[in-house]
Parts: sequence; C-alpha cells; structure tokens
Amino acid sequence: MGGNAGVLNYNSIPSFCVHHARVKVFGFAAWSGSGKTTVIENLIPLLVQQRLRVSVIKHAHHDFDVDKPGKDSFRQRQAGASEVLVSSGARWALMHELRGEPEAELPQLLACLSPCDLVLVEGFKLQPIPKLEIHRAALGAELLYPGDPNIVAVATDAALDTRLPQFGLHDYPAIAQFLLQHLGLR
Repeated sequence: MGGNAGVLNYNSIPSFCVHHARVKVFGFAAWSGSGKTTVIENLIPLLVQQRLRVSVIKHAHHDFDVDKPGKDSFRQRQAGASEVLVSSGARWALMHELRGEPEAELPQLLACLSPCDLVLVEGFKLQPIPKLEIHRAALGAELLYPGDPNIVAVATDAALDTRLPQFGLHDYPAIAQFLLQHLGLR
C-alpha cells in the first residue's frame, strides 16, 4: 500500500479532452444489485470532508440518455451533432455521441474530467485499478476477488475466508479510511 497505488499515468493518450497525467483512481466491482452505487454515494461525503475533490465515472451496460426529447440539445444531437455542451450558471454537461465509434476506454474518460484528487469508478471491472468488491450473500453470486488480483478489499454482509481486508456493507467510515490509506491520500 502506498503512494502510487491507484495512480494511472498515461503519457500519450489520444483523447478527445484535455488530459491530466496523474490521478488517483479506485474502483468498485460487484454483480448487479450488490449496492455499488449506494456504497459510493455514502463514501463521497466522507471523502469530501477530508478536503478531497472527488469525481465519479460510472459504466453503463445499456443505452442511456441524460437528455430529454424535445429539448434543444436533444434535437441538435438527433440532427447529427457529434457533441452538444449545455451550460448554465449552475452546471454544464457535455454529451458526446459515438456515432459508430468504439466505446471510450477508462483512460480516455479520465482525461475528460476536470482536475481532482480522486476518481471513484463504478464498473469497468477488467481495468487494472485497485478495487473494492461489494458482495451481498443473498444474491448467491460468486465472489470476484479470487479471479481479480486488483481487488484489494471486500465489503460484505457475510464472513469470508480471505486474507483481504473485509468491511461491513454499511461501514462507510472504515471503507473510506482504508481507501485513503491504500491510495496514500492521508
């Protein structure tokens, strides 16, 4: 554990956004319905209390849309725009249409984020980043950590026979402290 854990350093990523070379990254891996989003949602305020600027990248396995039919931005994308950026005094959002291009890889997406201290990643199970497995025994799903050397701890509602650090599913303070220590963010 220590200083360079969870750091992705990409020196020459061909990306469609401004790139910053070093960012701490930590992932959450689990089967659907295990509670990844809930764990991340509860960790964010604890990490922000530590004066960290936290961002999140979530992978969706399905088609999704953040826009609404009938809105100007929706109509502009439907007309063929590759990107539409909507801005207001409260926020801005960039929608990028792939239009047959391959899905973006995690390094490309990281390059699109504004500078931050930490990026929490939900999904992207196969990426070589440190991850917390979230395991809910009632789902009956197999554990991921035996087949993924990047899983460094498990949050679960069952006792497991593993040498990995284990946390209760709702022990967010302990998970946050582990994450900070593992990534060298203390």
